[in-house]
Amino acid sequence: MLLVIDVGNTNVVFAVHDGDVWAGQWRISTNDARTSDEYALWILGLLERVGLNAEKIDRAIIGTVVPAALYDLRRLCRQWFQVEPLIANVGLDWGMDVLVDNPEELGADRRLNGLAAQHFYGGPLIVVDFGTATTFDVVNEQGQYCGGAIAPGVNLSIDALHRAAARLPRMSIGRPITAIGKNTSVAMRSGLFWGYVGLVEGVVNRISSEMKVSPKIIATGGLAPLFSEGTELFDIIAPDLTLDGLRLLADRNEASYLLHSSDHA
Repeated sequence: MLLVIDVGNTNVVFAVHDGDVWAGQWRISTNDARTSDEYALWILGLLERVGLNAEKIDRAIIGTVVPAALYDLRRLCRQWFQVEPLIANVGLDWGMDVLVDNPEELGADRRLNGLAAQHFYGGPLIVVDFGTATTFDVVNEQGQYCGGAIAPGVNLSIDALHRAAARLPRMSIGRPITAIGKNTSVAMRSGLFWGYVGLVEGVVNRISSEMKVSPKIIATGGLAPLFSEGTELFDIIAPDLTLDGLRLLADRNEASYLLHSSDHA
C-alpha cells in the first residue's frame, strides 16, 4: 500500500491507496513543530480504527509547501513505517514539461494538480484549487504546465476583513440566500461569496482568453463543492486531485523509490 502525505499551509492530509482505491483519508492541522512521534500516535490509531494494517504500507510519498514540516514527516515514514519516502520535487521524473521561469519555486501542490488533471482529463485545462490560497494552474494542448495565477483564499479574506474592521464579526463562508443583505452578517456573506465567485470567473475568463482556446475548467480543494453552487464555470469537480497527483508521481518513480529504499537500508 502507498502512504501519501500532502502538506498544505492549513492542513496535512494523510491518505492510503491500496492499488485500486483510496482506502482512507485523514487530515490534521499543519504545525511544523509537531514531532514524528506525535504524527505516529495519531495516524497509527486511525489506521487501526478502520482496519488497515500499517505493516502493509511499503511505499510513501510526501508533497509539501511547508518545508519546515518535512523533517519529521520523513522521520515518521522511516521509523514507524520502515519506508524511505519520495519527496515531490524537481528531482523526480514528472513526465511533464514546465514552462515557467523558475521551476524550483513552483509549489508542489500546483504542479501535482497539473499532473493529475492532465492524466485524467487531458489539456487544455485550468485547475482552480480552493485552498489557503486559491490557485489557477494552466495545462496546454500538448500537456505542458504553463503557469497560472495565485489569489488569497476566501478564508484569508474573511480573517483580514474581521481584523481590519473591529465591528465586523468573524464568520464562516456560505452561500447566501439573497445577494442583498438586510443585516451585517448576510451582507458580509453575500459580499464574500459572490465577490469570490466573481474573482474566480474573472481570472478564469481572462486566462482562457490568453490561451485562445476553450479549456476544461476543473475545481479542487475543500471549498470547490460550495463555490460550484454559485457558478456554472466548472466542468469537473475533482476533490482528490492533489492526492492523485502524488499517487501518479509515486508510480512513475517507483524505480527511484526502490533505489532510495535500498540506499536507506
